[in-house]
Amino acid sequence: MTTHKSRIRFAQSAPEVYKAMVQLDAAARKGLDPELTELVKIRASQINHCAFCIDMHSKDARAAGESEKRIYLLNAWEDAGDIYTAKERAALALTEAVTVLTDGFVPDEVYDHAAAHFEDQELAQLIALILTINAWNRIGVTTRLAPGAYKPQ
Repeated sequence: MTTHKSRIRFAQSAPEVYKAMVQLDAAARKGLDPELTELVKIRASQINHCAFCIDMHSKDARAAGESEKRIYLLNAWEDAGDIYTAKERAALALTEAVTVLTDGFVPDEVYDHAAAHFEDQELAQLIALILTINAWNRIGVTTRLAPGAYKPQ
C-alpha cells in the first residue's frame, strides 16, 4: 500500500475558492434526493480514485439512510440487478459519462436516458452535482487528502 504525504491545505491556502466550492456544492444538491446525491458522489469519487471523498461520502450516505449493500455494490452498479432504481441507474450512467468523457462528449443515449428520468431542473441540478464532485475529487487527489478522519454532521 502506498501512502502519500498530504500537500497544501487547500481551504487555508485558497479560502475564497474553497468557500465558493462549498456554496456550489450546496446549490448543486438542492432538490435532489440525499441518497441519490451521495451515490453519485461516491461513484464519481471511485472513478477518480479520491479515497478521501469515497470515505466521506460513504459515511454521509449511511447517515442519509443508505444501506451498506448498496454502497458496497456501487462500483458494479450495472451488474447489481434491481438493487438500484431505474432513475438511480440513469444518474449513475450520466455520472460515469460526465466524469470520464472518454470520447470527449456525453453520449446521446446516456443523456437521453437520464433526461427520461429527471425533469429539466432536476437534470440540471444532477449535472451540477456531477461537475462539483469532480472538482472536489481533483482537489482531493491533487492535495492528497487522507481518508479516515471525516465524521458526518
